[in-house]
Amino acid sequence: MTGRMNDDHPRAGSAFRAIRAIDYTVIFVRDMAAMRRFYEGVLGFPLLRELSPGWIEYRVGGNTLALARPSRTAGDAPTPTGSAALQLAFKVSAAEVDACASELAQRGVVLLSPPTDQPFGHRTLFFRDPDGNLLEVFAEI
Repeated sequence: MTGRMNDDHPRAGSAFRAIRAIDYTVIFVRDMAAMRRFYEGVLGFPLLRELSPGWIEYRVGGNTLALARPSRTAGDAPTPTGSAALQLAFKVSAAEVDACASELAQRGVVLLSPPTDQPFGHRTLFFRDPDGNLLEVFAEI
């Protein structure tokens, strides 16, 4: 055993083998008001709960997407403005990729790439949220 993270055979007795899903994803935000308007108003994600002005949760399928002001990582250097800190991919049907593109355009959201059939079998659409994170709407085709 080499101890590398990418070994073909993970440690059989590791407690981390009990992990079965990602329960929630946290986006550390620079501009909470703009991000909240975007995720609620543009994407229409239903508000699950607001624990504080610095922590807002949305239900996205079986997962929770949280917008949060940094706390434990507050001392970290911020991601440069205009740079993506993460990419989120939202799965829909092929027809819905095009409908999402139309709705985003109507709401003034700039598309990084229009709906496109990829050679690996996905129809994709890319755009950014107000903090610059890369968002993808895709379908398997």
